Amino acid sequence: MNMKKLLALGLALVMVFALVACTNNDTKNPDPTAANPDNPGTVATDLNVGVFYYTYSDTYIASVRTALDAALDAKGIKYQDYDGNNQQGTQNDAIQTALANGTNLLIVNLVNSGSPDAAKAITDMAGDVPVIFFNRAVDSEDDPDATLKADDNICFIGTDAPEAGHLQGKMIGDYLVENYDTVDLNGDGVISYALMKGDEANVEAIYRTQYGVEDADAVLEAAGKPKLAYFDAAASTKYQVDQTGAWSTQAAVDYMSTNLAQYNEANGNMIELVICNNDGMAEGVVSALQDVGFNTGSGKTIPVFGVDATEAAQLLISEGKMTGTVKQDAEGMANAIAETAASIGAGSSIADAVSAAAGTNADMYTIAEGVANKLFVAYAPFM
Repeated sequence: MNMKKLLALGLALVMVFALVACTNNDTKNPDPTAANPDNPGTVATDLNVGVFYYTYSDTYIASVRTALDAALDAKGIKYQDYDGNNQQGTQNDAIQTALANGTNLLIVNLVNSGSPDAAKAITDMAGDVPVIFFNRAVDSEDDPDATLKADDNICFIGTDAPEAGHLQGKMIGDYLVENYDTVDLNGDGVISYALMKGDEANVEAIYRTQYGVEDADAVLEAAGKPKLAYFDAAASTKYQVDQTGAWSTQAAVDYMSTNLAQYNEANGNMIELVICNNDGMAEGVVSALQDVGFNTGSGKTIPVFGVDATEAAQLLISEGKMTGTVKQDAEGMANAIAETAASIGAGSSIADAVSAAAGTNADMYTIAEGVANKLFVAYAPFM
């Protein structure tokens, strides 16, 4: 090959390499003002988001993950999901690794719910990187907003913890007033109940456990009926808690199966109502009841109430195997998180980003009173 051909070939290769380099740079660092042609109306950003779930195995969290993946995809936001496997140390390690690899926004479903120490460990690692906490509270019920008020580079998107308990309690009370004689299997004039608590320290679980019973009692007493009676009068606590804090279906199966061996129709002391902190535990209760011939969709049915309105629970309700639940809107939560993330990516402060997300649906979203970086997603009864 002569010298002219070699020079021409070399020049062509240089041009090819330059074109490839420019293309790769655009892909990794999109213009934050450039519209995404695949999603008209959206704006691409240079966000590199890490989404950290307390566990993939939680049914409700799995639905949030599906919805949030879709919402972030629709906005052209780059992200990576991480499974904490219900271990705070595992989640912290993943966050540290993600930050070292260039993650510039953290979206965190805290493993140790209601732990300001766990939240602070994450914000300390994050430094100037903003953090969106969601679903699981960052503070204890004694001082529920301390962490949020102390740091304007973080926010919380979740639910107003007492609301689910209040809605569930009223739903239960109303149902019992309308169906009292049917539910009172042994005819003693008192409804015997069991209660499945998802986690001892979780703020949501605490309020659901409290108000699910208190508000049902209030409805019953207003109708001239006696309060609910816990099935085991000798129990020191009026609930059975998943000791792993996983709100698991299997824990509820195990508890309810053991309960039914002693408290059953043959003995004249059948558990007549079951209140569950989430739908996963409600599914476990239904399964245990079916093993002894109840809640099959026909015949004798023990009322079972949950929280979340998962697809599985909605199906059980439609089949007459479960009575009711409280909808915790997975898509609503995911959309609020994605809207907040997009606003942060566009340069908004955390408080302004939360406000913008709230403005997308005034019926579903509200800002907590006196806490500009805390957004509530509304619950709704489902029967």
